[in-house]
Amino acid sequence: MSKKNTPAAPRSERAAAALAQQHAEERRRRLFMIGGVIVAMLVVVVAGVLIQQSRDTSSDVDAPVAGAGATGVEEFGLSYGDEDAPRSVVIYEDFLCPYCGLLEQATREDLNRLAADGKVRVEYRPFNLLSRMGDYSARAANAFRVVSNESGPEVAKRFHEILFDNQPAEGKDYPDDDQLIAWAVEAGAEEDAVRPGIEDQSEMDWVEAATQSATDSGVRGTPTILLDGEVFEASGSVDDTADALARELER
Repeated sequence: MSKKNTPAAPRSERAAAALAQQHAEERRRRLFMIGGVIVAMLVVVVAGVLIQQSRDTSSDVDAPVAGAGATGVEEFGLSYGDEDAPRSVVIYEDFLCPYCGLLEQATREDLNRLAADGKVRVEYRPFNLLSRMGDYSARAANAFRVVSNESGPEVAKRFHEILFDNQPAEGKDYPDDDQLIAWAVEAGAEEDAVRPGIEDQSEMDWVEAATQSATDSGVRGTPTILLDGEVFEASGSVDDTADALARELER
């Protein structure tokens, strides 16, 4: 009997070892799956924090009204509309912030019309809020300032629109300097006038100063809208905010 049973012992041990290996592999697979889920969740959380950072606004902002310098190309922004208009709108923005892009497109027609009618003076104040998402916010703001200085407020306003019309997604491939220059030329700038400043990032000190000014004024997120010097907020979507702003300015 012992001779017949002897071969069974090694087979049983091999089977047990194989089963144990299978269980170990299953545990590893489960750990990898759990790890992958955790990493994915962390990515979502981090992205959510950055996006929320762009949305968070402060109800306590102390900043000059639109067109305080009355020059078109302001110290930290670009203004348009009648200097003596009864209402003032200031929009703090980041060229990478998706909500800024949505707001710009949703308010563009109404603000242009109301400014042309002499009802409002509008000023855009871009700054570098989303530096954690790469260098595009700073480079775009630098390009905006270069165009403002070299080509004047009308070309800069068109460039401002083009930047938002072609806004990249956060964390994706960002437009390079040649693309920014091409958009500046599309807006009406002379390439020879703006290329050096865009490529050499000659206005980065201005970008840093504009960012510090926004922070010192209490701006914590973008877009932040000031109506007659007070933070303007409305419930609902970006379109709802745009509609509410237009209704208020029509009064």
